[in-house]
Amino acid sequence: SFQVSRKMLEQDFLPDTISSDVHLMSVDGPAFDILVTMSKFLCLGMPLMDVIRASTTRPAEAIQRPDLGNLQVGNPGDAAVLRIEEGRFEYYDVKQELLLGDKRMIAEKMVVKGKIWG
Repeated sequence: SFQVSRKMLEQDFLPDTISSDVHLMSVDGPAFDILVTMSKFLCLGMPLMDVIRASTTRPAEAIQRPDLGNLQVGNPGDAAVLRIEEGRFEYYDVKQELLLGDKRMIAEKMVVKGKIWG
């Protein structure tokens, strides 16, 4: 919930990982996808680099996959080129609490196995 997330962030207790937890009952909201979830944390005040790290390198470390979540030579070369759009955006949590955010993350392009899409 946003209430719990705010309290954690106020104490500088950042999440180790961020995931969308999308499943059959949440794909139509409030999670939608990983970019919406990342945008929520960004709007709650989590620093951008911590949001990126918690969505990429840390999950890869958690599942012991050092070949994922980074752009080191010899790894698959998968990446997302993201843009932060400023505006007025509504986000909801699992308790239907509304968060009025001023930014959202948008995927501009994808790089899969070194090939650019989008």
